[in-house]
Amino acid sequence: MNENDSAGTIGRFLTLADAADILNVSASQAYALVRTGELPAIKVGGSGHWRVERSVLESYIEAKYEESRRLSLWNQSQFTDLPEFFAAPQHHGQH
Repeated sequence: MNENDSAGTIGRFLTLADAADILNVSASQAYALVRTGELPAIKVGGSGHWRVERSVLESYIEAKYEESRRLSLWNQSQFTDLPEFFAAPQHHGQH
């Protein structure tokens, strides 16, 4: 059995506890992400156990990286001069 085989046996869906472990947050924090809709999940079984699809969790993580990247760029832009916004209008034409 190679590494790819063992990864495939884990399954398509994660429990909230598993998702919380991957995100390094508490189970209650993971539940809050699901409850607010930030982290998409489904309820399965008669007891309504929440499950998060692996690919959805990976997409969520990627989206958070992108959000952090954009926020960082936005914060950096606040400290740069933007002469195109503050320069006096230039008139092009012949007099």
